[in-house]
Amino acid sequence: MSVKTLSENLERQTGKDLYNYQKKAIDKVFKAFDEAPEDYHLLYQLPTGGGKTVIFSEFVRQYIKNHDKKVVILTHRIELLKQTSRMLTEFNVTNKVVDSKANLDDQADYSCFVAMVETLNNRLQEDMLDISDVGLVIIDEAHYNSFTKLFKYFEKSFILGVTATPLSSNKDLPMKDNYNELITGETIESLIENKFLSPAETYQYNVGLTSLEIGSNGDYTVKSSEDLYTNTDMLRKVVYAYEQHSLNKKTLIFNNGINTSLHVYDTFKRAGYTIAHLDNTATKKERKMILKWFKETPNAILSSVSILTTGFDEPSVDTIILNRATKSLALYYQMVGRGSRIYKDKEVFKIIDLGNNLHRFGPWGADIDWNKIFGSPNYYLDSLVNDDDIESNFRYEMPDAIRKEFANSEEVYFDMKQAYIDSVNKGDSSKVLLEQSIAHHTHICVENSEDVYDALALMKLLEDDINHRLERYTQCISKSTYNFVKWLHDDYRMKLRAYIRENFDTVFEDIHGHPPEE
Repeated sequence: MSVKTLSENLERQTGKDLYNYQKKAIDKVFKAFDEAPEDYHLLYQLPTGGGKTVIFSEFVRQYIKNHDKKVVILTHRIELLKQTSRMLTEFNVTNKVVDSKANLDDQADYSCFVAMVETLNNRLQEDMLDISDVGLVIIDEAHYNSFTKLFKYFEKSFILGVTATPLSSNKDLPMKDNYNELITGETIESLIENKFLSPAETYQYNVGLTSLEIGSNGDYTVKSSEDLYTNTDMLRKVVYAYEQHSLNKKTLIFNNGINTSLHVYDTFKRAGYTIAHLDNTATKKERKMILKWFKETPNAILSSVSILTTGFDEPSVDTIILNRATKSLALYYQMVGRGSRIYKDKEVFKIIDLGNNLHRFGPWGADIDWNKIFGSPNYYLDSLVNDDDIESNFRYEMPDAIRKEFANSEEVYFDMKQAYIDSVNKGDSSKVLLEQSIAHHTHICVENSEDVYDALALMKLLEDDINHRLERYTQCISKSTYNFVKWLHDDYRMKLRAYIRENFDTVFEDIHGHPPEE
């Protein structure tokens, strides 16, 4: 398979100039192509926003120019099908879209076909498409497993899979079983450094996820996610996070479930914000209208349900809100990647994480050894921190509005886990932790009060803090039956109220050096 290198071949005049890293990627792929057998399966990785479609479009252009063989490009979504066809056309590659309405009578006139998986599978089963002279098959978003069913039709073709995340969407079907080799492209860090992607600022809010259930696909179920993310506290939290970090900025919200997205839409709407909702039940006309509105409205908020994770490119997005948790590294990177495009004077984009995804996968753009993940995917998946371990290290942070009510207190945090370790080392009973916590809560209430009634009123603001401390306590003592936890919460609040009433004067004098005024 002799073929000229890209540098000798780049005399085309299409108006699409490639960056150096894209040229190098094409050279790497051609080198592998030249040296490998005709049935070789190669996987190429490049971060979202790096221009995978540009790279493989130029690869196709050069392949067709230098080989008397045809090309098939596979996608898994209609949006990617059309985008890929348009990009190939920009590279002067005449292509035929094989969709459900396509007339294939003129197929002999084309050297390049673009198709969705199921459509192509049907056409091949019906023997409507001649693939006997296909030498190259390109698979976009190759980490999806729907493509593997077609491999049997292309046993003598060079297969090039492209993806941002070379980790299979199915743990039982690792990519290394379908691809001989992985070539990695530029890192996110490098693309940011060279101004091809925007850097990110991440704001993370701890969320209790232990109520979530794992479905057969290995990710959190929609039902359990909706039970959590439609409750009042979570809806308040997503609005609060938006107001703190993205007020009046173009914001894309990802949810797990249509019902959740509709609740988010209603909550923002009632708060007076400009928002729309989009899911896969929208018609083409509705989708086009909503995306046009989103593009043209500077302060637009769009609440969505996974539909915009691939095949969607709106570089003016300022903030990505992950109003969901996921076990999928690919989905995490796809969602975040929607905000990473360079745009005018956008110096950074923001990530607001409401699903502990940062704790689970690490920061977006962190150095990831994709070759190691490709070679040992189960080792990587098994090493991910589980939700219990993530939450065991949470530190409760008072919301700003509540923290202001305790402005006189330098420190309002009580580390129950460390206090437990200290008590064990001293040989104390675990009940000492509760006494210490009650004393600390009393101290900060009294420190910010004029009288006992003020202190009891402040106690009511500590509900979340109390819940957090008692959750840590039950984890430490490994006792969490429903009846025990209910009794513990009731008993703690009763004892705290009593302690404040009985010790207000003493604590006040210890703090201020004089008794409270009558």
